[in-house]
Amino acid sequence: MTKSSAYQGSPASAPLLDTRALNRATLDRQLLLRRSSRSALDAVRHLLGLQAQNVRPPYYALAARLDGFAPEHLSALMAGREVARLVTLRSTVHTHTADDCLALRPFVQPARDRDLTNFRKGLGGVDLNRLAALTRELVEAEPRTMAQLRQALGAEWPDADPRALAVAARCTLPLVQVTPRGLWDESGQVALTTAERWLGRPAGRAPAPESVVLRYLAAFGPASVRDMQTWAGLTRLRDAFERLRPELAGFRDTGGAELFDLPDAPRPDPDTPAPPRFLPEYDNLLLAHADRTRVVPPAYRGRSRQGNQAYRTLLVDGFLAGLWKLDGGTLVIETFAEPTRAQRAEVTAEGERMLRTMHPGAAYDIRFGDVVRR
Repeated sequence: MTKSSAYQGSPASAPLLDTRALNRATLDRQLLLRRSSRSALDAVRHLLGLQAQNVRPPYYALAARLDGFAPEHLSALMAGREVARLVTLRSTVHTHTADDCLALRPFVQPARDRDLTNFRKGLGGVDLNRLAALTRELVEAEPRTMAQLRQALGAEWPDADPRALAVAARCTLPLVQVTPRGLWDESGQVALTTAERWLGRPAGRAPAPESVVLRYLAAFGPASVRDMQTWAGLTRLRDAFERLRPELAGFRDTGGAELFDLPDAPRPDPDTPAPPRFLPEYDNLLLAHADRTRVVPPAYRGRSRQGNQAYRTLLVDGFLAGLWKLDGGTLVIETFAEPTRAQRAEVTAEGERMLRTMHPGAAYDIRFGDVVRR
């Protein structure tokens, strides 16, 4: 395991981390090199949230990372309002701890304000302060669906675009999706209220950027400024890194990009074995860096999605290597290259473990085939 103290030399002379070294370091931070004994709540906190456009991905994300995880663990946290779902990073829905719902959303609010520019034409004559106040009044009186918000806000501003009004409401206020939405094996349409009302306490000021940089590096490092900006959907974070430079370790990647890290963070040997892992669609591992080659081989870039359709992904030896899906009573596994006999056996064993964790008592066949119809 490589350790480093704060590096004050020029970036060009900083220690080199090749792709495998970055891969193993990131997998370790992401709890994917070996499963963690952390609780589900602690894991969500450490990972700064789990991408959650759909209900099930956060559950599969934790199943890949935690020893002894069961879907009911995260579902109970959701029901108990210890975690919640709302739009934060990259304008997408994430499952966060209650504390992070109230802290990370203010941190990324500048990006949500920027999102509004895409709907400016539909918001002519709309007072955004009045819109925020009316939205708060509506959703705190009773959770509302987006359709209900469009209707209510449209009555106030009949000449505005109803969709733009609803998007503006979501951008100006931290709106969480109330349960039963987000619970395991329960259904429910998206209904929204404010994070403050749902969690029972007010949001504070946005945290200092330096504190979020340190948390990001703990979960995703080593990383560049561009990497963190990609993860957060923000710009202008370099100043925070510069203020932290005396406290951080410095590295460079094979392309010459400057990387930062916590001096005492784990950086395992690049030859450390990385077992197969079944990840959900939109897993943060694949989305949290500007340069994704530490996980996605260049030859497989774009293979994890087709248009707006994202696929569940398979890691082999720590890198994206295939896709998977549950098709009726069958786990279908598609590998991009022919696996070795040993890899096939390891992937099958990991698939069996995932099925026991996520669908105990259900009978599934496992076959290697095509996930994507071509």
